[in-house]
Amino acid sequence: MNTIPTSVKNGDLLIAEPFMGDTNFDRSVVLVCEHNQAGTFGLVLNQQTDIHLSDVIDDIHVDLPLFVGGPVQQNTLHFIHRRPDLIDGSIRVLDGLYWSGDFEQIKQAVNLGTLTERDARFFIGYSGWSEGQLDAELVQKAWIVSRTNASFLFDTPTKEFWRGVLKRMGGEYKSIAHYPVDPRLN
Repeated sequence: MNTIPTSVKNGDLLIAEPFMGDTNFDRSVVLVCEHNQAGTFGLVLNQQTDIHLSDVIDDIHVDLPLFVGGPVQQNTLHFIHRRPDLIDGSIRVLDGLYWSGDFEQIKQAVNLGTLTERDARFFIGYSGWSEGQLDAELVQKAWIVSRTNASFLFDTPTKEFWRGVLKRMGGEYKSIAHYPVDPRLN
């Protein structure tokens, strides 16, 4: 029986090693929304698309950006937010950060402008690991695990997110943040 590594818990960030070699996660930062004995569910925070929420949901009239949450079931929509006061049924990921909730309330809050991209992020697809799969990837050092907070998630520009997380961690991680995308061009 596999055990859950004590180094990963709900609300943690999985930062892709710079030379991971998986195009789905190239320089990605994944928010762990649920980690338990059955596996792990997460959302890539820094892969913004050119598609807007209004492009995929007919009764949304505001152009909020959509992100690729991961390579699994890209025909599904997921969201995180920091407004549980507006959205019933939200699942707490960490202090001030929630996942999912009543989608009718989400649509209404977005259309009224009470829920903006400063408070919510929407994803197509998700990142998933079956039992033991993430453990094996952590042993292979494919991911760096970091703690975070809701303010950092929503206040850091998407294009700077991977580097920003590593710089914030300091030490050897600050150096990793400066690794070139293609070291042959260095």
